[in-house]
Amino acid sequence: MAQFQAFAQGVTVNGQTVLSIVDGMGTFRESALKILAGHGIKDPTAMGWYPQQAWLDAFREIFQSIGVSTLYRIGQSIPKNAKFPPGIESVEQALSAVDVAYHMNHRGGEIGHYTFTKTGDKRATMVCRNPYPCDFDRGIVEAMAQRFRPQGSIVKVQHDSTKPCRKSQSDSCTYLVSW
Repeated sequence: MAQFQAFAQGVTVNGQTVLSIVDGMGTFRESALKILAGHGIKDPTAMGWYPQQAWLDAFREIFQSIGVSTLYRIGQSIPKNAKFPPGIESVEQALSAVDVAYHMNHRGGEIGHYTFTKTGDKRATMVCRNPYPCDFDRGIVEAMAQRFRPQGSIVKVQHDSTKPCRKSQSDSCTYLVSW
């Protein structure tokens, strides 16, 4: 499976999460709403549920017409827009919670996973096995680590080029995280 292709038909995404495209595109809000509408997501509301494939199609259009940096910014907006479990106080808890939040914001079938593995005192890997674009996931991982990093630490997130990549038709990407 590659990026932009839902793992299962019938999966839906909550509106709060869908609206992250609008938030992530900042001053280009109207363009974001137009792209979503062009894929059948007209006037999204935070309480609505929308077809995941339509949302992925909007991502593909953003990727093709605007570029990867916008996908990254949209990913960074996810922690501000999506539902996350309460009680998160550390980078480890934050990165572990991404999978829980992912499942809280999707329903209706197989969607994949975000797998956190601590690899050192201030190091971890995140394996993102889902249909979303690489750069979007990098934005999510970095935003979560930044939000809960210890004071004075610097977060670094990089794609592990020794592992499979959705841009090469794989179903996952791996990120190396340090803080």
